Parts: sequence; C-alpha cells; structure tokens
Amino acid sequence: MLAGFPALAPLRRLLAAPLLPAARLLLAARLLPAASRLLATPLVLLPTATILAVLLAAPSAHAQTNWFTCYYQNVPLWSEKTELSAGGLSDFNRFRLTSEPTFGQFSIEIAYEQLLTFRQHKNDLVPGIGDGIEPGGGEWLDLQWTIVDEEHVLWRHRLDRLNITWRPNRRLEFSAGRQAVSWATTLFLTPADPFTPFDPADPFRVFRAGVDALRARVYPNALSEIDVVVRPTKSDFLGEEMTALARGLTAWKGWEVSGWGGSLYGDTSGAFGLAGDLAGMAVRGEGVVRRVDENTVFRGSIGIDRQLNVNGKDLFLLLEYQHDGLAAASAEEYLDLFRTDPFIRGELQVLGRNETAVQASYQLHPLWGISAMWLWNLNDRSTLIGPSFSHSASDEATVSGGAFFGFGDDEPTEGRPLPSEYGLAGATLWVSASLFF
Repeated sequence: MLAGFPALAPLRRLLAAPLLPAARLLLAARLLPAASRLLATPLVLLPTATILAVLLAAPSAHAQTNWFTCYYQNVPLWSEKTELSAGGLSDFNRFRLTSEPTFGQFSIEIAYEQLLTFRQHKNDLVPGIGDGIEPGGGEWLDLQWTIVDEEHVLWRHRLDRLNITWRPNRRLEFSAGRQAVSWATTLFLTPADPFTPFDPADPFRVFRAGVDALRARVYPNALSEIDVVVRPTKSDFLGEEMTALARGLTAWKGWEVSGWGGSLYGDTSGAFGLAGDLAGMAVRGEGVVRRVDENTVFRGSIGIDRQLNVNGKDLFLLLEYQHDGLAAASAEEYLDLFRTDPFIRGELQVLGRNETAVQASYQLHPLWGISAMWLWNLNDRSTLIGPSFSHSASDEATVSGGAFFGFGDDEPTEGRPLPSEYGLAGATLWVSASLFF
C-alpha cells in the first residue's frame, strides 16, 4: 500500500538507511505473537530448544575469570505484518566476548560481538531486533562488518568496546577508543543524554552501545565528578561532525545535581539534571537547551518512581513525561522529521513532541517477576503496550518473554504516510534466553 504513494519514496529510502536505529522507534517492530507456530518452526526450534534446555536443566556455571566474560542470548520472535514491516518469524542470536585486563595504571576493555539473525522475511523498511543494536550516531572507527546479508540470514560482527584507560591516581582517569558513555538522569525518556540513548521500548538493555571518544574524568571528592568527552562522528548522510562536552555532577542536600555544556554535533548546547527523594518517591528530571538552525530548542523530561512492599514482595512503579522540541507535534510532521539531522543520527528515542512512559513490575517469587510498559504519544494519541515476565533460572541464566501491542491510527495517506507512531506496530511476541559464562 505504501508503494502506491509517490510522496513515500523519501520515507522508504530513509527507513532503509543503515544508520537509523531510531527507525525501529517507528514501531519497535522487532519482537513477536503466535508462540505455538514459533516453537513449531524448524527455523527457530533448534536454537530455542537447545538454550532453554541448557538454562533450565544444567547446573549453575561459575567459570568467571578476570580476563574473559561471555554472554549469549537467543530471541525467537514473531511480528505481525504491517504497512511498514514484512513481519513473520525470526530468531536473533547474540554472542559477546568481553575482556578487561589491567596492567598497573592501565586497563584495556575489549568487547567483540557476533550478531546472527534468521528471518522469514527481509524487512527493508523497519529494522529487526538485530539491525538496531549498532550505534546510530555514525561512529568514527570502522569496527562493524557484515558477513552475510541475504533474504533469510543477516550475520554481522563488531567490536562494541575497544578502549584503553589510564588512571594515574584515584582522582584522574583518561580513556580513548570505543566506550560506553551515559549522562542520563531519568530512566526511560532521556533527552539530555547525548550519547546513544536506549530505545525506551527495548526489553534488552543489558549493554549500552559504545561510542568512539576521548574522555577525561576528574573526581574532586567521593560525591563529585567532572567529565569531559570529545566525540568525532561521520556518516554518508551528514559527513564528519564533532561533539565536545563537559559535565559536572555533585551531591547537594541529598540531591544529585548535574549539568553539561559545549558543542553537540556543532550546536551550542547546555543541559541540567536533578535526582532525589521527595515524600518517599524518587524524583528525576533532565533538560537540554540547544541552538539548532538559528532556533533555540528545549528538550526535557521529568519522572517519579517508587518501590513498595506488597504482600512481602517488591512492587516498582514509574511515570515519566517528556517534551521534545526536536520531535513532531502531529502525524503530519513525521515525514519532515525523518529528513532532519537529529533523526538520522538516532538522537530521538520517540517521535512525538509530548510523550509519557509508564512501567510497573512486581516480584511474584524470588525467581519470577512480571512487568508492563506503556508508551503514550500525547500528540497523535497512539500507544505501545508491552507486558513481560522474567525468570532467573540460575545465577548466570535468565529466561524472559513478553509481547508488544500498538494501538492508534493505522491508515496511511499520501500526505500522512505514518498516521501515528505506534498504530502500525501491530502485535508482536518474544521469548529470550540469556546466559553469562
């Protein structure tokens, strides 16, 4: 149906671009329904059955060393066919080998990954779960490669960490290379985090994507930190860009207070963050003011969360609201939004100018938990709902599963190719088994 609208040609090209992990935010169309069909399909039956057998039947492994840590994840999934995704069955596999040796004042961090996806259909418009893991800002170092990209197989590998750190004393730390950097204060919607923010709908937030940067940290005291990051980026779409930011963080009367400023992709920017306790609830907020194309833009979020004890079990509740001046105020603005530099870089976690995130999780048993996530676009009124469960099979193994359901306007037109952010998400189901060893 999309092919029938000439105005959709730019959208099709943008969504097929390799540097768009934010395109999966168009629906988070990467996870699954129809468990019976899934488990009965030869494509995904063998790896699923194998790892579940290992996780649920094998004794706990304790082969942790100072040199190497391994992580393996298997995610069979099914997604509903929509106007933006071919949907169907797929099976995502992730193997990660990490080493962090220390030599006196120096340490090296290396993380190598193999990402293998078997799929029923090749999704040319909306990336799948294995497509959006790589950093979206256009990293400077060429440390990711594609081995196979065919109709039913996508096989990639990369170095997600490759950095060296020098700690001359307890107050100074210098690092260079691909590394994880996070300046977020809020938990889900983090507009003031300038480095590869998580997708708020992503259920697998184990590893933050690394960025190529030079970093210097100073610790004036136990409760304060000064952090300076210089990050070059490059991409086929935007060319070479430079980010240079400095951040300060300290504690004041029981509150964590932070702020950063500098040049973000060449834009003069300044941000603040605040977190503390108020009436028994954790209150978090962050915001950034940025000069973009002669306009001053504000992006900010505020949230509250609290952990309660219900029948002797932990109940965690969270509510966050975000206003994003870089995002779209209506569905009619989505096509223009897809052409903007922040979207192409992957800076936008969500598409709506005003959005809320709600999460609730409950500990049914020391080894079992349930949770639910709700994203609501207040501008186009669409929503994404994601219930899930998790089971701790051992100290090193976890089995989880869940679903995503999108609700909202799902009728594209030539002038409004994406009628709502989540309306075309359809229904998806997923199961995950992960193992550290």
